[in-house]
Amino acid sequence: MIFVQKRLIPVFILLFFTLTVSGQRRQVMNLPKYDRARIHFGFVLGLNISKFKVEPVGDLRIRDTVYSIIPRGTSGLNLGIISNLKLGEHFDLRFIPALAFTQRNLEYSMVYTDSNFSRETITKQVESTYLEFPLELKFKSTRIDNYRVYVLAGWKYAIDMVSQAKVLAKDKEIVKLNKHDYGYEIGVGFDFYMTYFKFSPELKMYNGLTNLLVQDGRRFSNPLNGLSSKAFVISFTFE
Repeated sequence: MIFVQKRLIPVFILLFFTLTVSGQRRQVMNLPKYDRARIHFGFVLGLNISKFKVEPVGDLRIRDTVYSIIPRGTSGLNLGIISNLKLGEHFDLRFIPALAFTQRNLEYSMVYTDSNFSRETITKQVESTYLEFPLELKFKSTRIDNYRVYVLAGWKYAIDMVSQAKVLAKDKEIVKLNKHDYGYEIGVGFDFYMTYFKFSPELKMYNGLTNLLVQDGRRFSNPLNGLSSKAFVISFTFE
């Protein structure tokens, strides 16, 4: 995840300065009446990189088997529908119900203190399909020719459609999650006014504020006090 972040942030910075320089040259104004409309609709396609924030119990090193738990981020897909309400010249209110397909891995380092003293690394894959309901406030700059820069912040509630919180799991060990998640989002992006539509690349960060872990006393949940969500999403909107 750190590698991806290091690659994405310079891309957005480079894009900003490129647009600033090109914006100094006079361009043909696309969609000149676009911002007069009170309401806009569209759709969004995105790539998410999701992981857990792990809260282990005490000092794992004093336990008989688990030595460490490392969260690993993996990529997934976001699909959503945009409803945008204009509040003023520089503010919009956005509601973007979406489906998010995610997978988050937990890497357990196991140390067995038996007569042979052996080590083992076990990766638990936790898959989720979220129905998301984010509400965002968008602050946008003054339009320069055919683009704007904007920042946004908001609140998101999500329901895990494949939650395993109630799964009995008699045949295998799983990490169970609660069905409901919520937290806050912040982001930055660019609006490009094309000939027939507005195109916007965007980078957002999501931090979950609720404990997703269902503590069932089993092997892989017992060393944990809590799990919460963290995700980075690069998306492309069409309005």
